[in-house]
Amino acid sequence: MPDFKHILFIALLLFANLVQANTRSFDNNVSINNFINDMVKKHNFNADKLKKLFAQTHLHQNILDAIARPAESKPWREYRPIFLTRDRLKGGLKFWRENEASLRRAHAIFGVPEEIIVAIIGVETRYGKHAGRYPVIDALATLAFAYPPRSPFFRKELREYLLMSREEGLNPLQQKGSYAGAMGMPQFMPSSFRQYAIDFNGDGRRDLWRNPSDAIGSVANYFKKHHWKKGQPIANKVSVRGEAYKKLLGSNGRHLLKPHLSQQELRTHGIIMPKGLPANMQGSLIELDGKYGPEQWLVWPNFYVISRYNHSALYSMSVFQLSQKLRENR
Repeated sequence: MPDFKHILFIALLLFANLVQANTRSFDNNVSINNFINDMVKKHNFNADKLKKLFAQTHLHQNILDAIARPAESKPWREYRPIFLTRDRLKGGLKFWRENEASLRRAHAIFGVPEEIIVAIIGVETRYGKHAGRYPVIDALATLAFAYPPRSPFFRKELREYLLMSREEGLNPLQQKGSYAGAMGMPQFMPSSFRQYAIDFNGDGRRDLWRNPSDAIGSVANYFKKHHWKKGQPIANKVSVRGEAYKKLLGSNGRHLLKPHLSQQELRTHGIIMPKGLPANMQGSLIELDGKYGPEQWLVWPNFYVISRYNHSALYSMSVFQLSQKLRENR
């Protein structure tokens, strides 16, 4: 019989080699040195401490691979089943029961429905179960200094992360998140954390990793600050007459999510409008590649607010439909 300890040693050695093959240091990186100088000059950081910090930071090839193939590149018929599952619904109902008081209070203060808050956290991290395995500083540095298409954005987020860590008294090497540097149950980027995260349970800390109350309050605060309208609709699946509606769709597969069409203009282009809409509320029309063919949806200002969390129409629709399922089964 093979020796178990020997097999375990070989397995750990192979794993270590695999990790090493997918990571490398940022030794003598000119861009990082310039970044450090900027942080020292503009934000009074200590240069030696930052150099030691980045000496312990690693570039991850699998982060670069992951950002090149986001789930949002899938058609709706393939994207929807990722998030609209029995397990995610069951988990959401459990999360709602366990955090009912915080959700009710967030709704009362910010006007954001409980099911929307739960759905966001469910889509992002399965209610905190999968909040990310990468060191946040590694993810942000990898994308800031080795991913030219979005380097300016991730350098800004790296700056925000270092400022956030200093303000919150966190060790920047210890926080884990997604391959894009999003953090905690609601997957806030560092800039969003600094702007919108709140201490919702009054313990003196903004903890989005382990404190569901803070996560709930922070999501609701984020939506309120992005102009969520209490009691207004989010989206309606509609029927259409003729082909004129296609003139209202974005070109080259792009979805125009910002409300810009009057209800009269929608009717004129063959949209069969739902009843009971608020007067003068503008919307937008999107078409999704559904399981049984094209689906036409009217999306309203609150849908656009969801899209400020993630600019993908597919993401926003997943949050909306999961929230409906949660409310129906509550």
